[in-house]
Amino acid sequence: MIEYENLNRANSKFFRKYKDAFQDFLKDDRYILGKHVEEFEREFASFCDADYCVGVASGLDALTLSIEALNLPRESDIIVPSNTYIATIMAVIRAGHNPVLVEPCIDTYNINVDELSKSITHKTKALLVVHLYGKMCNMDAIGVLAERHNLRVIEDCAQAHGAKYKERKSGSFDVGCFSFYPTKNLGALGDAGAITCSSQNLSDRLKSLRNYGSRKKYHNDFLGFNSRLDELQARFLSIKLKCIDDINNHKRNLASIYFDNLDDRYIKPVLDPDYYDVFHIFNIRHNRREKLRKYLRDNGVMTEVHYPIPPYRQKALKNLVGGKYPISDLIHDTTISLPISYCHNESDILEVCEIMNNWKYL
Repeated sequence: MIEYENLNRANSKFFRKYKDAFQDFLKDDRYILGKHVEEFEREFASFCDADYCVGVASGLDALTLSIEALNLPRESDIIVPSNTYIATIMAVIRAGHNPVLVEPCIDTYNINVDELSKSITHKTKALLVVHLYGKMCNMDAIGVLAERHNLRVIEDCAQAHGAKYKERKSGSFDVGCFSFYPTKNLGALGDAGAITCSSQNLSDRLKSLRNYGSRKKYHNDFLGFNSRLDELQARFLSIKLKCIDDINNHKRNLASIYFDNLDDRYIKPVLDPDYYDVFHIFNIRHNRREKLRKYLRDNGVMTEVHYPIPPYRQKALKNLVGGKYPISDLIHDTTISLPISYCHNESDILEVCEIMNNWKYL
């Protein structure tokens, strides 16, 4: 059987160093916001070509705290893609603002800049763009709109550690939000997240917000949160960060096997020389998705769907977002994620391609 993911196998290369780090952690007496968090923050900021990094407890918290830290007028409009994971939209609502959903491009699955420009009004204060599946958005066009309309740009980089647009890395523009959920290319052994930015004032505010609004013990300047990257996860992330380029290159190599061998009846991701994709997810589309998934499962290949239900159709967002989003519907109805983990090898992917190419679906 070819599993979709196996975290034990994917992380096995790091087990010895993880165990050593854990033993060292047990001897320490600082479990929260210690030197290892600071060390990882410096390392990850450097990796992203950002000036500052603030470690937090999760990717959702990274988004929520970032919006909160920007101190936008209450109930501002923040533009988000209609096909993102629901966390992106939840963060906007949790921070007291209004999500304005904009359709993606059908070929890249990232926000359609032409449609985005039509949605900007006097209430719009920020663009929250999502680098979905490991491909960055068109940051040149987004930057032009942001400058023209005096908007902040928040990158949801949860699936794009190390991805590039014209040699600029995700998280290096205005504000970047990362998740280190275990399945990510840079995954922790639990929940964790981080925010990158270029402003020391914003970094300082974020550090206060993550710690009850306090920089000095028992002195609270803001109504903050309890969202701190812990010392143990920071140690694990520092270990894995040293290999993130190897992880990304491994996944890019597996993706190239799909591109070279998978039948063209499957709609594959688009490639563009301006984009360095890191393939957190290798998604294809097919109008008989559920039959394809069953065929693959019957032949020992496990898959996932990212994501089966568009956010605007979720019960949690009923009466909070409106409109109809046919492109998002089409993507969510036809997308399927194929195995592409650090735990897989080339023969696994060749086998998936062979099985898929032998499918007699007509």
